[in-house]
Amino acid sequence: QVQLVESGGGLVQPGGSLRLSCAASGSIRSIYDMRWYRQTPGKQRELVASISSVASTYYADSAKGRFTISRDNAKNTVYLQMNRLKPENTAVYYCNADIFAIGIRGYWGQGTQVTVSS
Repeated sequence: QVQLVESGGGLVQPGGSLRLSCAASGSIRSIYDMRWYRQTPGKQRELVASISSVASTYYADSAKGRFTISRDNAKNTVYLQMNRLKPENTAVYYCNADIFAIGIRGYWGQGTQVTVSS
């Protein structure tokens, strides 16, 4: 079995920073692309950033210049450093990864709440 566990969410003031972490565990052979999504009430989940196994990155326009995605392959962990946060960044953030365990499939974490408010 494979699990993704996120951490690092919380309440932060506008202009502040948070670092989200997502650790994969279980019978993992390889991890390919890893991604962060966000979701607000009544809206579809949307991609924030992704990183490949060789550290190629992609950012949504809303994340460019303020967010940084990175990964530690030795720890099977992906990070999202979020700086200069704005109230509109408030959402539940989900980790997603393509993992080769028994076969290759996508896995989701349980989500972590990020609230940006004064």
